[in-house]
Amino acid sequence: MATPIKKILIANRGEIALRVMRCCRDLGIQTVAVYSTADRDLKHVRLADEAVCIGPPPSAKSYLNVPAIISAAEITRSEAIHPGYGFLSENADFAERVETSGFKFIGPTADVIRLMGDKVSAIAEMKAAGVPCVPGSDGPLGNDSQTNMKLANEIGYPIIIKAAGGGGGRGMRVVRSDEELEESIVMTQRIDPHLKVNIQRANVTIEQLLLDVASELSVGMCQLGDLIYI
Repeated sequence: MATPIKKILIANRGEIALRVMRCCRDLGIQTVAVYSTADRDLKHVRLADEAVCIGPPPSAKSYLNVPAIISAAEITRSEAIHPGYGFLSENADFAERVETSGFKFIGPTADVIRLMGDKVSAIAEMKAAGVPCVPGSDGPLGNDSQTNMKLANEIGYPIIIKAAGGGGGRGMRVVRSDEELEESIVMTQRIDPHLKVNIQRANVTIEQLLLDVASELSVGMCQLGDLIYI
């Protein structure tokens, strides 16, 4: 039987950290907040059992600063790290670093994050498991415009072009006709400097755009096998 966790470091800020903190208090788990110098007076810092400053205001030097977060966990003798969402929550290297540093990462394993963080491999995995998927390309698009146009017509417009490594609705373009297709593919393949943290590869896929439907299903499963879906 797993040993109960007694202290968690929350590698996030603001409302996200407060939500995790509230759950921890209900479970009798101590919490450690991390904060940048600009956030020292935020509520999550004041309400945590302990708080550690991890750097100056820029996120790259604080909330995305992996060595600082690991050090904060070490000096507070935390047992686990909860990433919240955003920031480092979908960073496989961070999840791996947490585990190799001797802490429990509260979230998917690094392998699962890598697998599901790429739309091409994620769709292939879902199809292999027998999960129905939206009609689309079975892999990344090639560079032949005629082949791509033929595929788009087989799927049926409107379609949506997605960057394989995009997330949170970023790196996506809706296409409604052949005339828009080639330019939209090229534009999606370009890594927008504002999105470079999220989009790490130029591979793109296409899917049929579903209109007027609730197209999202959230599934969660813990290591003990408990399953919930929304």
